[in-house]
Amino acid sequence: MFMPVLSGLIVSIDAFFIGLSLGLQKKCQFLYLVIINLFLITLCIIGFLIAEPIYEFIKFDPDLVVGFAFIALGIWCILHYFISDYIKRKRNISERKVTFKTFILVGLVMSFEAMLITIGITIIFFDNATFLIPIAVGIAHFSYSALSFFLARMKYVKKIPLTLATIISGVALIIYGLMALFIEFGI
Repeated sequence: MFMPVLSGLIVSIDAFFIGLSLGLQKKCQFLYLVIINLFLITLCIIGFLIAEPIYEFIKFDPDLVVGFAFIALGIWCILHYFISDYIKRKRNISERKVTFKTFILVGLVMSFEAMLITIGITIIFFDNATFLIPIAVGIAHFSYSALSFFLARMKYVKKIPLTLATIISGVALIIYGLMALFIEFGI
């Protein structure tokens, strides 16, 4: 039971950087973060409930699918940031204004990513899966994002470069993928 909860805590580290980026936006209120995380926890519970049918549908070992999917997602996050940053610099695009639509989009992306994490953890630890998995993922996302939101508002973490935040977030997803592969190969 320890490993599923630990997995939920590790792969939720990207929420720290989402909370940080929202905290640095003057328009964002903490209430937005609370609403995002309520939706996120709902999707985590849904992810937990649909994981069993998905597990039974996959005819081969799902640990490999989950492992490689999250490694690819982590690499994609890192590469996407560097490619979009390169395009912005090439076109001399300054930072775009943050709108309420941006907050909604961030919330949706974070929530669906958390749902996929919950499905992945449940599938990997299918024999030991309990309701603690979606709760751990949801609480970890809220805790990390709330902590970083308030740290950003207190000006303690303003100097963390966005590049570093993106790399750490992507590496957290890669670590989760590697954990799934290590479980599969018994390492």
